Amino acid sequence: MSRLLRNLVLTSLASLLTALPACASTPAQRGLIVFQQVCAACHGMDHVDYGDMAAFGLSPDAIRNWAADQQIPNGTDDNGDPKTRPATPADPILSPYPNDAVGRLANHGLLPPDLSRLAMTLHGGPAQIQRILLSYAPTPAGVKLDDGRYYNTALKWKHIGMPPPLQDGMLTYPDGTKATTTQMATDVSAFLNDVAHPHAAERRRIGLYVLTYLALMAILTFLLQRRIWKSRP
Repeated sequence: MSRLLRNLVLTSLASLLTALPACASTPAQRGLIVFQQVCAACHGMDHVDYGDMAAFGLSPDAIRNWAADQQIPNGTDDNGDPKTRPATPADPILSPYPNDAVGRLANHGLLPPDLSRLAMTLHGGPAQIQRILLSYAPTPAGVKLDDGRYYNTALKWKHIGMPPPLQDGMLTYPDGTKATTTQMATDVSAFLNDVAHPHAAERRRIGLYVLTYLALMAILTFLLQRRIWKSRP
């Protein structure tokens, strides 16, 4: 009987471990797509490596291909000019601009912030990121904004240097989810929250496995106890 119970538990856990990674696309996984196709045009994540994206379901080949499309600094040549090389999965996801000066020049003097820990450092966290993305509005009559500033009601000063980055239908989700502005803002906020807390998903996954194991053991122990008591004279 003990062997039967052990085999049943192991089989159940193996099925769970196999099924969980194959679940339907999550908000954070969709948010990675938003980052790749929208945010990465201006923002980097200096404290996150390309290889870290495996936690969001990106395959090793997809990670290598994404990294290889990006150029990162690689010292200088014999003439003292800067060199670059294709990134590898071990490299950080750097800003698309070669240096801060170029980044400021391309953005009206403002440097796009690094997104690695934005969900931790921004007051309001991922909810505030979502609000900012969804709070662009036409500039009211009588309000004058400087060049390169956009009206945004989520901020106390009511303006931001980033143009509205999201538009309905601007990308296609592989899982068929409709890419509305609200959906994309929700997804990329979830992605940035997970990036800012890199071990949270793993802790949740391990916790789920442990709780499932304990639940199975409790059920099987109860059934075994019932059989033992029934077999007693």
